[in-house]
Amino acid sequence: MVNLKKKPVNKPLSEYIQQLTNGGALLSDSPENVMEVVGILKSYGVVLDAYSQNLIYIAEHQFLVFFQFFKYFNGEISFAKLLRHWWHDRINFEYAEYCLKAMMWHGGGGLDTYLDTAEFQNRTQAVIAAKFQKNPLILGLNQLFPDFLTEQLRVSAYYTGLGQFWRVMADMFLSLSDRYDNGEIKTIPQVVDHIKAGLVADALKPITYNVKIDNKVYELIPKSVGLTFLADTAIPYVEAIFFRGTPFAGTVSLNAQAYQIPPDQSRFQYGALYADPLPIGGAGIPPTLLMQDMRHYLPEYLHDIYRRSRRGEDDLRVQICMSFQKSMFCVTTAAILGLSPYPIDTQDPSEQTANLVYLEKWMDRLKNSQIGEVNKS
Repeated sequence: MVNLKKKPVNKPLSEYIQQLTNGGALLSDSPENVMEVVGILKSYGVVLDAYSQNLIYIAEHQFLVFFQFFKYFNGEISFAKLLRHWWHDRINFEYAEYCLKAMMWHGGGGLDTYLDTAEFQNRTQAVIAAKFQKNPLILGLNQLFPDFLTEQLRVSAYYTGLGQFWRVMADMFLSLSDRYDNGEIKTIPQVVDHIKAGLVADALKPITYNVKIDNKVYELIPKSVGLTFLADTAIPYVEAIFFRGTPFAGTVSLNAQAYQIPPDQSRFQYGALYADPLPIGGAGIPPTLLMQDMRHYLPEYLHDIYRRSRRGEDDLRVQICMSFQKSMFCVTTAAILGLSPYPIDTQDPSEQTANLVYLEKWMDRLKNSQIGEVNKS
């Protein structure tokens, strides 16, 4: 996905605010949209499960390994698996690392703040000393460049942070699919309520990071630091991936004089909510990897919709991307409602005013997004 041009919304932003205050969502409610959103989130949940397991494996078993030749194997190395890897018959874990790098670059949240503290620095030095106690060359290198190995552990902390975040989201999306199959989910507001309930239920889930060296456990992010799922991984993820993102080489000019890239990160609008799905499949477009992964796990009812489209399966990745973008507006709706200063259905005038100001700020950010495109009939 890449944002090639700005597309204004098709109706006033006030109507979307009215939809939210009336119990609706940023995505219009229809049986077709429900089927698309639930189906694509089912596939996404399977892929996120794999991403999560690999990210956590890398954080716990590949930390301070300079040449991670087998980091995508989760510790299960065989010749047959290596052949499948070379043949590219595998999950594209590179996309997970793309999201990780975008999160780390944009920063935000308690995780980003903690990784720059003296406490984390001290903990990393204990891990480095234990890891390389028989390697004076690396210890000497650490003395010459004291931030080099520490930075590697900062990256590892983001591996586990994103992995733990996606662990929650994968379970949430898969349980949504189960409820849909059981007839419990029939509307887009019910989809949003399910996601919002999941976010609230795990909001205070601790984010921790421990590594083991010679059977001794070292805490890099202890529970006492107080990092939690919602504030320190979920919100920074939404900000970095849904809203800001990063421009993709070959699709946007990298010439600063062309003003194609904003001068500061806070004004980036290359995220999933702004991206044009049409370039999916082109070289250098990282989300193509995600769409390629999801195509293997589409539920049959959704795959059948794609087959009956005008181009059939010729543009399957683009169709998947369009459905995925719809689902991300549902996730965004859940996040917006879950973070509102007061219950969205409050009858108190002062609380309604505060909620209105809050929603107007969100809609101002979304005015250049694909919100109009996903709501076209």
